[in-house]
Amino acid sequence: MTETTLIFILTTIGAAMMGTFAIIVRMKAIKKPASVKKIIIPPIMMSTGFLMFLYEPTHLPLARIVTPLMVGAAASYLLIRTSRFEIHNGDIYMKRSKLFIFLLLGLLIVRVLIKLVMGEQIHLAQMAGMFFLLAYGMILPWRIAMLLMFRKKQQEVNEPIMDIPMRERT
Repeated sequence: MTETTLIFILTTIGAAMMGTFAIIVRMKAIKKPASVKKIIIPPIMMSTGFLMFLYEPTHLPLARIVTPLMVGAAASYLLIRTSRFEIHNGDIYMKRSKLFIFLLLGLLIVRVLIKLVMGEQIHLAQMAGMFFLLAYGMILPWRIAMLLMFRKKQQEVNEPIMDIPMRERT
């Protein structure tokens, strides 16, 4: 087994483990009320990943920056369309979406296929940077949309319930 094959196998297993971890964390988070903090922290914390681009081997040409960001934004559209909040006992909860699991699995499959097809043409560090950009391009628009949807639900919770006017007797 060559070193390249071993790295490919280990990074694929690592990606599968991270995806599984993300699914587990997401399923646990759905059981607790949502908050602005829970919505905005993931992209903020993930943004530290941009520090990888200080490492010279991860530098990318413009096309390899724009393409993964656009693919990520396209994937986020699916998440945005299927993400919903529900109000239960005055608290706002994220509604479970089966698409999230399938999207993560789909991205893992796409990642493996891209690594198989382009693995020899693109340096491993650059490939890691591109996958990071894809993930960030997906999570940022999704979380912004979630924040807007959450704020809208917050207004519903905070609005006083209006009494239905009674008809005047004639």
